[in-house]
Amino acid sequence: MTESDGMFPAESGSAGNEDPLPEPDGNIFHRPVKTYVLRQGRMTEGEKRNYLDLSGVWCVPFEHRTLNFTEVFGNNNPVVMEIGFGMGHATAVIAQENPETNYLGCEVHKPGVGRLLGEIRSRQLKNLYIIEHDALQILETMIPDNSLEAFHIFFPDPWPKKKHHKRRLMQRPRTDLLAKKLTPGGYIYFATDWEEYADFALRELSLTDGLHNKYGDFAPRQEWRPRTKFEMKGMEAERNIREIIFLKDEPGE
Repeated sequence: MTESDGMFPAESGSAGNEDPLPEPDGNIFHRPVKTYVLRQGRMTEGEKRNYLDLSGVWCVPFEHRTLNFTEVFGNNNPVVMEIGFGMGHATAVIAQENPETNYLGCEVHKPGVGRLLGEIRSRQLKNLYIIEHDALQILETMIPDNSLEAFHIFFPDPWPKKKHHKRRLMQRPRTDLLAKKLTPGGYIYFATDWEEYADFALRELSLTDGLHNKYGDFAPRQEWRPRTKFEMKGMEAERNIREIIFLKDEPGE
């Protein structure tokens, strides 16, 4: 999920990133750090109907198995994974405008899933599927290494308080996992209106082995990316939108 809809991306932490919590007997146990907050927003009747009618067709169930993208999409086109698509409007527009590319959207917020399912039907999209689950678990369990053309990560929760920085998606070792799943030459495209998080993400991606910054610093505005509702609000509040694009090294680089 994205900030743009008051929601957050669907990830949980990997090993070594855990929150200590007291057990009833006073001892400490650990749980994986979540990089999102699951908000139980109400679904509209249309979203409910879309979910009931279409989730069986366009939602890939989370399973402990490796996905075969050719079986999922019925072709060998490159696959882009969007982590946290919110209500999915930008996702649908990008998929419609790029029919030669396959898109896999990850989201945990059911109203957003229902909304995007409706977009898939109304736009008659054939190149967009959804996994309604924690994206880091999906990556660790279902996505082959060196298989994705790109990651789109647009306006995730910046977790602004310092004590919550460990929840941010764009940090190592999470960025190492993203890099591992990219095909050589593939890219990570990250956008935020939170200046400190942009600097933080730029630093973490720069430290990630096997990646290099396409532009050397922040990227120029990518005109093909539709603006989100939240992004427009940020611009109205005179917050700067910062974009980052890193590429995975080709063999020999």
